[in-house]
Amino acid sequence: MKKISLLGATGSIGTQTLDIIKEHPDQFELVAMSVGKNIAKAREIAEEFKPLVLSVQEKEDAEKLMSVLTSKTKVYWGEEGIVEAACQHDADIVVNAVLGSVGLYPTLQAIEAGKTIAIANKETLVTAGHIVMDAARKHGVSLLPVDSEHSAIFQALQGERKENIEKLIITASGGSFRDRTREELVGVTVEEALNHPNWSMGAKITIDSASMMNKGLEVIEAHWLFDIEYDKIDVVLHRESIIHSMVQYHDTSVIAQLGTPDMRTAIQYALTYPTRLPRTQAKKLDLVEIGKLHFEKMNYHRFRCLAFAFDAGKVGGSMPTVLNAANEAAVAAFLNGQISFLQIEDLIEKAMQEHELIQLPELDAIRQIDRETRLNVHRFINE
Repeated sequence: MKKISLLGATGSIGTQTLDIIKEHPDQFELVAMSVGKNIAKAREIAEEFKPLVLSVQEKEDAEKLMSVLTSKTKVYWGEEGIVEAACQHDADIVVNAVLGSVGLYPTLQAIEAGKTIAIANKETLVTAGHIVMDAARKHGVSLLPVDSEHSAIFQALQGERKENIEKLIITASGGSFRDRTREELVGVTVEEALNHPNWSMGAKITIDSASMMNKGLEVIEAHWLFDIEYDKIDVVLHRESIIHSMVQYHDTSVIAQLGTPDMRTAIQYALTYPTRLPRTQAKKLDLVEIGKLHFEKMNYHRFRCLAFAFDAGKVGGSMPTVLNAANEAAVAAFLNGQISFLQIEDLIEKAMQEHELIQLPELDAIRQIDRETRLNVHRFINE
């Protein structure tokens, strides 16, 4: 029985992780969880799974839950609360499925506590990859990828030697606007941007997919997870989302991981690694039924956010922190109707241009840069 702490239990990855726990109740137990502001859903999960610890964002919500929960779950709140959930002493593995850079600090605390980390929160590695990976090495902790692309690469690397790798090939669906020119993106609505052709994801990630920033964050994450330089990471447009990513070796062999577009498979592999469990409730891949797979070269002029991510990663230091914070602030503004879709790119570019680079920022500096970048983006919007 593997005991799980789930950070971000009410989000897209969180709810799919709960599906896996329900599918294999003899294998997994939820012992701790954190949520944001969806208190009704938090109560429902707590009553069903009866975790020992539940953390919420606000003190008022914690008090509300304490007064209505019939389970013996202890309720915490704020940053201390999410750390309490991440470091719950019974937990074997922490699934970091929160949205945004808020996942960084609890992940570092969980690493110090010796927990295995199943990481779905891209921003943790994008914002402070050097700190996170150093901590993982110091404490002998494994970081297991949950994103389908990184899970695919992780699986394709099993039993192989790093020195034989020619490049990592990350596939991209192209998102909601893959068939539109830049001119056709003028005036697109939030509803159009949220209409992803392949995947069911949260609003922020779906917008990132439409701008291709999601793929850019994955490139930076892959750099840290697999210790691969950026010149050996490539992105290919693949409409069907059947090949989740590939590894090309210097003998010309390419090993790919294929599957239906279902995040639960990648989540389960992270929870069961190095073994596998059957998935009785999942659709199996039928290549004959699919018939054809399509691939296209990535257009970095069309998808400027992907180019920004490569630039930020290669510059390194504090620049990826700025990239991520500016993107989060800009996407929130787009979802709130404050800016147009194409302005997301402009705001990120301006934030990066104005930033004074710090080569090896410590945690306090990263958090300060994150706050300042968000304020700068709001200032740019109001100028």
